[in-house]
Amino acid sequence: MQFPTSVKDHPVVEQAVRRLDDLGDPRYGRMLVRRLDDTLARTINPMPDGTAFVVTGDIPAMWLRDSTTQMTPYLALMRDATALQDLVAAVLARQFQQIEHNPYANAFNAEPSGRAHDPDDLCGDPWVWEQKYEVDSLAFPLLLAHRFWRATGRTDHLARAAHVARIVIGVWRTEQDHESRSSYRFVRATGPQSDTLPNAGRGTPVARTGMTWSGFRPSDDACVYGYNVPANLSAAAALDGVADIAHHLADTALADDAVRLAAELREAVLAHGTVRHPDFGSIYAYEVDGRGNALLMDDANMPSLLSLPLVADIAATDPLYLATRRFVLSRANPTWYRGTAAEGVGSPHTPENHIWPIAIAVQGLTSNTAADRLKALTTLIDTDAGTGAMHESFHKDDPYRFTRPWFSWANAMYAELALDVVELGTRFLWSAGDGG
Repeated sequence: MQFPTSVKDHPVVEQAVRRLDDLGDPRYGRMLVRRLDDTLARTINPMPDGTAFVVTGDIPAMWLRDSTTQMTPYLALMRDATALQDLVAAVLARQFQQIEHNPYANAFNAEPSGRAHDPDDLCGDPWVWEQKYEVDSLAFPLLLAHRFWRATGRTDHLARAAHVARIVIGVWRTEQDHESRSSYRFVRATGPQSDTLPNAGRGTPVARTGMTWSGFRPSDDACVYGYNVPANLSAAAALDGVADIAHHLADTALADDAVRLAAELREAVLAHGTVRHPDFGSIYAYEVDGRGNALLMDDANMPSLLSLPLVADIAATDPLYLATRRFVLSRANPTWYRGTAAEGVGSPHTPENHIWPIAIAVQGLTSNTAADRLKALTTLIDTDAGTGAMHESFHKDDPYRFTRPWFSWANAMYAELALDVVELGTRFLWSAGDGG
């Protein structure tokens, strides 16, 4: 199967470029086309079974999370674009295969090659690049499946999505009682401490709260405390989509299961995942353990607290979100940096004082003002170190000090923000009620 390698002549992209050019800087539109085309031309690998394997950039593996975000900007281009629809459907089919094969893995090989981030990891599955269990790795494909349906009206993937959703719900139910029911372990003998789980690979102890446990964050760093709050809220939103799909399929049992678990996750977050901050009032914690410990920070990787309107269907005007946002975008957040080149959120996954373009894009996409969205887009353009690409992170005072020269997720986030700035992004697609 052949998939498109360029969107340069797509009518929505052409319209977006014209609107971006009208803002007075031709770099905006040029970058949009280059970033959309780069993902199509360089990261998509058609497979003999009709699926599509998507590399994350400069690593030859497919991440469930990254491949979802890499496809997300194209949802705004789906109308009358059958080839793009077929591509996203093929990516979903590959994601479904991967979850069915190993729902605890976060990244996979294109074939059973045995390649791995660390060959000495406990997981010896030749299909698995890495088995860092992350709640978001299961949530993101379900979000994509539902949003793809809404954007296109296509239903040919829904039965498979429902099957995968049952697997996911089973895992999330098990991990609500990680201490007693889970057999998952992760031990890595080499690398930083954030690459392995303490307590013989079980992670730090947690009490039952109703949230579902995660060994690792969306950054692939180990959780300090086992309940990652933004991931739980993202899982709840994914379950809302599952319920919608199940109702369409007249699968009452699945719909009821999804609704029930989504409610449990949200109730547990409100009961155990919020704290009272002396300067900001009630805010979401980043991680908790149900034993009285809470980690107050955010991470640039999504799901993040900053990204909740994008990944958890929480309104950008919600008071609890706004208070949390004020915390995240302040010096009180240990991963927020301000320098001479930019200010924004970084991650413990990268060096100190490094800001992530993903987080800058998220800040723009979740802003309630057009001026802030354009400011974020301009910052991304101004900090690309002359490469014409987004990077994983860059130093707050010097964009030429950056990590990862080719990071497709960050490129996709630029495209998503650029489309949003000119009111052609997915946010406007949903508000218009398009799709199924």
